[in-house]
Amino acid sequence: MKKIICFLLVVCIFTSGCGKTDSKNVVNRFKKKMNQSSGYQIKGKLSIQNNDEVYHYDVEAFHKKDHYYKVALTNTANNHTQIILKNDEGVYVLTPALNKSFRFQSDWPYPHSQVYLLDALLTDLENDSEKKFQVEKDHYVFQLKCNYPTNSKFVRQKLEFSSDLKPEKISVYDSNDVEVMTMEFKKVKYSPKLSKEDFNIEDIMDKKSYEKVQETSSIEDIIYPLFVPEGTKLIGEEKIEKTNGERVIMNYDGEKSFLLVEETADVFDELTIIPTSGEPYFLMDTLGIMTNNSLSWTSGGIDYYLVSDVMSSQELVPVAQSISGIVSMK
Repeated sequence: MKKIICFLLVVCIFTSGCGKTDSKNVVNRFKKKMNQSSGYQIKGKLSIQNNDEVYHYDVEAFHKKDHYYKVALTNTANNHTQIILKNDEGVYVLTPALNKSFRFQSDWPYPHSQVYLLDALLTDLENDSEKKFQVEKDHYVFQLKCNYPTNSKFVRQKLEFSSDLKPEKISVYDSNDVEVMTMEFKKVKYSPKLSKEDFNIEDIMDKKSYEKVQETSSIEDIIYPLFVPEGTKLIGEEKIEKTNGERVIMNYDGEKSFLLVEETADVFDELTIIPTSGEPYFLMDTLGIMTNNSLSWTSGGIDYYLVSDVMSSQELVPVAQSISGIVSMK
């Protein structure tokens, strides 16, 4: 009898008061936990698959209610850190290694999927009425849709939570049911002590732990896209000098014509904030910018700019992907 009572007590603890443990119950408990917290802190590992390449990131994310966000992404291959920040002034993509920041007029991170933001996970759970749920050993598992509107190949995600409603792992799958992105949570802390100053752009950029990129004055190797739309070809290439380096302009002509610019990146002595249109975008090895018909990013000390009068941003993705893989943050 004692063994039976102990077993029932364990079951009751796991199911929160012997109540029904179903999808609605778990989501409501998670929502209550989120509503009662003043924010959260997350540490984890992000992996992104692009064909035969896998990119790995250390992720640290902070959220303070209601609209303060800070997500630091460090590429483990080169220790290059970038930060996406939202505070009272707007949305920024910070690149401490270049002492440069882009400022966006954006509603990021709303209302789309974000594998490292808990409120985005809650939104996805509440919005999918057809999600599947099961209890596996000591954790909860959800299968549901994901919302990456400009990455249509991302169709579903698997969310795994511990019994105390902390995410353990998020896996994102494409239309072929191939796992293309994985977020493993190493630390989740609810209601950490955070102030508005923790989201101050100057304080973040002043940290001495960020190594500056070694500025180069020349482009040693021009990188050509491995993918070009059928019927489109390179018809012109020009290398020109700029104040602190070089710029290469490549003109591709055809039914899907586009322009590709590569130039040496400038490293600024003082913090420089550049207003820009578009949305922050997560490329495989860096954060970039996407507008309706252009993509721009910095990688390996080189600035890339891809633009077309006839191609949409969706159509430009495969071209950019063949230079540096791209995944949406939006």
